[in-house]
Amino acid sequence: MEELLSAITTGEGQEILNPATGEQVGFAPLKSVEDLNEAVRVAREKQPEWEARGEAERNDLLLKAADAVEASAEALAVLLSSEQGKPLNGPNARFEVGACAAWLRATVTFESPDYEVTGEDINAKVVYRPLGVVGAIGPWNWPMMITVWQIAPALRMGNTVVVKPSEYTPLSVLALIKVLNDVLPEGVLQVIPGDGAVGAALSGHEDVDKVMFTGSIATGKKIVESSAATLKRLTLELGGNDAGIVLDDVDPKAIAQDLFWGAFINTGQTCAAMKRMYVPASIYDEVCEALVEVAQASPMGVGLDENNVLGPLQNKAQFDIVDRLVKAAKDAGATVLLGGEPDYDAPGYFYPATLVANIDNDNPLVAEEQFGPALPIIKYENLDEAIEMANALEVGLGSSVWSADKDRAREVAARLRAGTTWINAHGAVDPRVPFGGIKDSGYGVEFGTEGLKGLAYPHAING
Repeated sequence: MEELLSAITTGEGQEILNPATGEQVGFAPLKSVEDLNEAVRVAREKQPEWEARGEAERNDLLLKAADAVEASAEALAVLLSSEQGKPLNGPNARFEVGACAAWLRATVTFESPDYEVTGEDINAKVVYRPLGVVGAIGPWNWPMMITVWQIAPALRMGNTVVVKPSEYTPLSVLALIKVLNDVLPEGVLQVIPGDGAVGAALSGHEDVDKVMFTGSIATGKKIVESSAATLKRLTLELGGNDAGIVLDDVDPKAIAQDLFWGAFINTGQTCAAMKRMYVPASIYDEVCEALVEVAQASPMGVGLDENNVLGPLQNKAQFDIVDRLVKAAKDAGATVLLGGEPDYDAPGYFYPATLVANIDNDNPLVAEEQFGPALPIIKYENLDEAIEMANALEVGLGSSVWSADKDRAREVAARLRAGTTWINAHGAVDPRVPFGGIKDSGYGVEFGTEGLKGLAYPHAING
């Protein structure tokens, strides 16, 4: 890790602290709007040459980039754990770095969106051509993986990319792009760490043709406003408040592990994690008991300790949100089955894994996205009621249905309003399957051939 850090920082700039210990990780350089302008200029200059290399050569370089990530995987994972807080093991730091390499390779395999239309009176060929320069603005929860989700398809389609990482986790992204740029041609992929002014300048830049953003709804709306003057294309993944509906035919103990990780992956800091669970009254107590048992067996602590699978909240602001929402549940008389009592004097932003039962559907812990290790479990009497509650919020990223009968589960899934509904899983994204939200969870999709289309325009040659 130290060698990687020395390659991306001079020891000056923004101090980055480990959210588990408060210890210094390193310093992230702080770039200005002028630095961003220069990066965009270079990206614009290099884009025609990158496009001219052709898809086969670009794909070959993406595969070599995946190899480079794997060669530096452990150093990247240690840095990610130190900066973001997530443990090395479980579905966390090593998993995330591995996903970066896997996603780069998968992107190469997606079917080309190009197609032909032929007939007696038509002979048309539709070719998807790059938009130009893509701005990628990433989050702090999965900083490396989501950056790859943004840049891999953009590069494959012949765009150049300028990345603006979150101020909370810039080192991880700087290190990742350093590794990728050991393979890629100079200027094709650039990273500009900085404050909100840099992000705002990127989203409104007249020479940026598209912005991809993963983050909050509030910031997403600001990006829409700042991009309006240039009519640039947008892909916005704005998080959600995902509902999971458990049906009355399940074995609670058999699904408890998957239920738990559907909600607590990355210590709950995942846009497409289950953040409210609806359970029928007939098996409510059994499901609650099974979840408590799994949670008690999932150790939380400093990410670099190989034994831990849950870590801290990444920052104080997020800790305060989770703390406020759990207190609201307590004040309303909900039952805290486990957790709910953080040690405010201990180092790090640790909030214990918290399960809350006997809670009203309109409680803030249910109605607001908590984005942390606190899961409200809502009891329902009939399935129509559960579906109505699941669909009631103005978000729609993911959802899930849990049942021993997949046909029955699919019938329920068809009634849910979300970009993705999983059966007997939650948050299990696949690079081949389009992913995106509806309502306030954003618009545009990533992944697969549909994701490639969003990073190009169709040029129809008819005749």
